Amino acid sequence: MLRPCHPRPHQAGTTHHAANRGRSADRADGPYRRRPGGVLLTSAGTRVRGAGLVSRDSGAQHCPDVRVVLALGAFYQVKLALDGGEPYYAKVSDRERVADVASLRRVLCPSSVAVIGASRRAASVGNAVLRNILDGGYTGVVYAVNRHGGNIRGLTAFRSVTDLPEPPELAVLCVPAEHIAEVAEDCGHRGVRALVVVTAGITGQPAIAEGLVTAVRRWGMRLLGPNCLGVVNSDPAVRLDATFSAAGIPEDGVGIATQSGGVGIALLERLDALGLGVSTLVSTGDKFDVSGNDMLLWWERDDRTRAGGLYLESFGNPRKFSWLARRFSCRKPLIVLRSGASPIAQQAARSHTAAAVTPSSTRDALLRQTGAIGVDDLEELLAVLGLLSWQRLPAGRRVAVVSNAGGLGVLAADACAQAGLEFSVLQRAAPELAALLPDQASLRNPVDTTAAIDAATFGRSVEIVLRDPAADAVVVPVLQTAVSDPAAAVADTVARARADGCDKPVLAVRAGQPETLTSLAAGHARVPVFSDPTLAARALAAVAAYASWLARPRGAVPNLAHIDAVAARDLVATALEQMPEGGWAGPETVQALISSFGLSAVPSRVCTTEDAALAAFRELGGSVVLKVWAEGLLHKARSGGVVLAVATVADLRAGWTRLRARFGTAFRGVVMQPMVEPGREFLVGVLNEPAFGPMVVVGLGGTDTDLFADRSRRLVPLTTRDATEMLHELRAAPQLFGPQADEPLSTDAVVDVLLRTARMAELLPEIAEVDLNPVIVAERGAHIPDARIRLEPREPDDPLIRKLRL
Repeated sequence: MLRPCHPRPHQAGTTHHAANRGRSADRADGPYRRRPGGVLLTSAGTRVRGAGLVSRDSGAQHCPDVRVVLALGAFYQVKLALDGGEPYYAKVSDRERVADVASLRRVLCPSSVAVIGASRRAASVGNAVLRNILDGGYTGVVYAVNRHGGNIRGLTAFRSVTDLPEPPELAVLCVPAEHIAEVAEDCGHRGVRALVVVTAGITGQPAIAEGLVTAVRRWGMRLLGPNCLGVVNSDPAVRLDATFSAAGIPEDGVGIATQSGGVGIALLERLDALGLGVSTLVSTGDKFDVSGNDMLLWWERDDRTRAGGLYLESFGNPRKFSWLARRFSCRKPLIVLRSGASPIAQQAARSHTAAAVTPSSTRDALLRQTGAIGVDDLEELLAVLGLLSWQRLPAGRRVAVVSNAGGLGVLAADACAQAGLEFSVLQRAAPELAALLPDQASLRNPVDTTAAIDAATFGRSVEIVLRDPAADAVVVPVLQTAVSDPAAAVADTVARARADGCDKPVLAVRAGQPETLTSLAAGHARVPVFSDPTLAARALAAVAAYASWLARPRGAVPNLAHIDAVAARDLVATALEQMPEGGWAGPETVQALISSFGLSAVPSRVCTTEDAALAAFRELGGSVVLKVWAEGLLHKARSGGVVLAVATVADLRAGWTRLRARFGTAFRGVVMQPMVEPGREFLVGVLNEPAFGPMVVVGLGGTDTDLFADRSRRLVPLTTRDATEMLHELRAAPQLFGPQADEPLSTDAVVDVLLRTARMAELLPEIAEVDLNPVIVAERGAHIPDARIRLEPREPDDPLIRKLRL
């Protein structure tokens, strides 16, 4: 969003034009700071690209597009601010969405397709792709390209793309890797608008990969792959199956993007078997260009797509994914099949924060923050898709279980409890069930109707429970007996309830069925039937969590007062001048940094001599704490580097002597602070991962940090909703913030610390790690007596700017 930046008044006797100051407009010591993506327009009309500017007087305002005009000796300055917040992201994303959808039409809805490398051998990939396009009923024009010419599947094969009578919109490349760059160049020169590169073995050969990307860039083509299955679009106006899958084109409303071609084939086959299908499917392969982010943009505007499914082995641009997935999830459900995170990818634990962040925790925080439904295997992905396709979203997490076999009902109840679902007390249903069921039936949740009842009575029991307002969903484990098969009545029951306006989800579990998931249908009602109660419970819990995410307010990234980002940038720049390779900032720099973001740091005095410590002690007055300042030491308390309750000069001298003796040559002095009001100790930290960006962590602090792994995580930018949810995700939250809290704590104070710490990490990309431990929280606020910040030289980066991989 464009909005004005308000400059300070021009001061007499000075000029703000960098050229008149005798130094470059890029210089950090001029009135502007360099930021990426801006333009400077001088009085001569010169445009200086790549030198986005931030005025020193603009505070936290981010102004990456600045125009300066000089006329008749007067000075005029106009600033257009593109703040890195929700309005900015929305505008950039809307612009890209229009452009991206237009360019993806060449991949997903081409008017003509050429298969380059089409072979006469039926077992070849090129032959299979051509066969699928023809047999799938593609509505456009198809060309076969084979260097030997001839006839392939009834088509005259052209020897080269340059010999085609017209440039095809899409070319599918099935040629050997060593010819890919040359063929891609020929395609671009001929006027091809998009490529699907099925060929593998390109990424590991830099010369070939660079040649492919160079051709794509030169001719402005979109690229799917390389090393991919291909693309499917089931739209009757297109009917494109440019893959080598044997599954055909099952048509329905699920959009699929997968890095793995094998996962794509499996999903096509399994969805078809369930009576479901895809709107579009793309296999992104090595993701040189088209990615899951692109498909989110496409599906969001595609009315045929009701839900999106992603299998990602890696996040190419996770911060962009975070923004796009959050917006997509507000409109349609998004299911993400999580892949395993390698332990070797975990950064060495250099602080409590780093120890709390692993690749899997980062990924899960990203999904939780965006509302995406994370699943762990194909069966769970299909279970969630089936549940979303055939049932409505639950209003809450309260579940009731109705079964004709007591043991099966108990297993289902255990599975629901382990999945985090809540059990209802069926007060309204109990009297009706008592009048309907035999005396030996169990009327409490889980309800056991006994195996002796007929299907109609069982169906009536399910209907009674379904109408009880205490239940948000009903799980129905059934067992066929010689007396009856109660499963037959479940779909009819759901159909009647739907006709009367009751749309709660119902999931059946039929023990012994060979298929993991099937369905029962009656009229317009369709009920998912699982073979395993655990899978049913996991699917219901995942969908309930999504429904809860939808129902909560979205929150916002707030404008925080008392932030001096310009001063903070100066502090970081000065610190990195002194340690060009990066490292842990000194105590004075850390104190100034957190104070510049409005964080309530406990006043500190850095003392390098005993005399300086005595002077600081007299200045602070009262009881103080001594914290050692030692080379390479991070965890002071654990190493015996903290002396509490220093109340006299004798205490001070004794503490100084003890710390100096303990740390020897590493001893640099002490940091002295006044004792603060006691309270509950928390950890608030940040770890800035190269791919994911800054992640904020909150958990129990002080000595509890090492004893209890009770932490919550989110990626920046952090919204008010994110920060509040982080606190209530802690297992200890009821004892800390609820009505049963041991002592009154200021929830607002902790939320404020989280938001300000996140904003610091967002505005200062050079911050690699933050460790605020402890943050002492009491009823009246929060104080930070100890903080560590690690800096690394980094260039600012805009995660919304799209890039080819190479």
